[in-house]
Amino acid sequence: MSHSTVPRSRAEAKRKTLRERTPVASGGATGSPGKRPSGRLSLKVRFRRDRLLLLMTLPAVVLVLLFNYLPILGNVVAFQDYDPYISDNGVVSILNSPFVGMENFQRIFDDSAFWNAVQNTLILFLLQLVLFFPIPILLALLINSVVRPRVRAVSQAILYLPHFFSWVLVIAVFQQLFGGAGIFSQLLRQHGYDGLDFMTDPDTFPLLITAQSVWKDAGWGIIVFLAALASVPPDLYEAAAMDGAGRWRRMWHVTLPALRPVIALLLVLRVGDALTVGFEQILLQRDMVGPGAAEVLDTFVWWNGVRNQDFGYAAAAGLVKGVVSLGLVLAANKVAHLMGEQGVYKK
Repeated sequence: MSHSTVPRSRAEAKRKTLRERTPVASGGATGSPGKRPSGRLSLKVRFRRDRLLLLMTLPAVVLVLLFNYLPILGNVVAFQDYDPYISDNGVVSILNSPFVGMENFQRIFDDSAFWNAVQNTLILFLLQLVLFFPIPILLALLINSVVRPRVRAVSQAILYLPHFFSWVLVIAVFQQLFGGAGIFSQLLRQHGYDGLDFMTDPDTFPLLITAQSVWKDAGWGIIVFLAALASVPPDLYEAAAMDGAGRWRRMWHVTLPALRPVIALLLVLRVGDALTVGFEQILLQRDMVGPGAAEVLDTFVWWNGVRNQDFGYAAAAGLVKGVVSLGLVLAANKVAHLMGEQGVYKK
């Protein structure tokens, strides 16, 4: 036997032994039986692994399907002359109501009251976006800069407390402060001036609604931004301080970049919720200033659908609002992607 054949035979035997010890998956790829060629677990294995978590989330999924997705089927009444009194069963009423096609949508686009509601909704949205959205960020930065933990906790609790108040109580508080017989009007009359009634003034109504929203819900936004600030590593602040950065430069180069993903996410959600500016809040004050200044899309749908019993017309208005809101979410999320942020979902 030559010297060259012996090493070759040993090498071939070694390769054969390795092939016999290595399991072969379907398709000729090597790997464990429970994995796909790409290395990902199969659906059956993942289901078996996460079955307890899926069982825990099942009640929430059922509730979402019943109360969020199943009612979407009722949008068919937007294309009908819907009459709920045909039958005691709502499904039978839908099936027996005559279809009118796009007639309800044509009525909407020809209705000046609808466009007035759209205008009021957009004005309130822009005011709340400019005045209300930055305030929780500024307050969170202010509270985060407080050194004493006790003072920080008390300030956060005081600012968050109005979030638990109902809109009836919030409006009652503002009525006692800014109404015609409120504290500020009485002080002005005591000093020889005419009293002011902000609660019934159509010109100041958008600012009043924004001020009420800030007072009630700014505390909730503070908690969100403080949670984002808590995730910032202290090493970044220490490194910036060692490089000579002052408080403002640390805030600009460390704190705000840490808040940027949260700001982008909440901004996308706020833009998607642009056509929903507070149904209960505005409905409670609608009669004080009149529908010309207080009518928004939500109250327009409620007034025509519930009060005037024109369900098909109101459903068409609500469907238009939902489609436009979806388009705003997608557009705002696209802008977030262009800015390098994740937004509501990834690319």
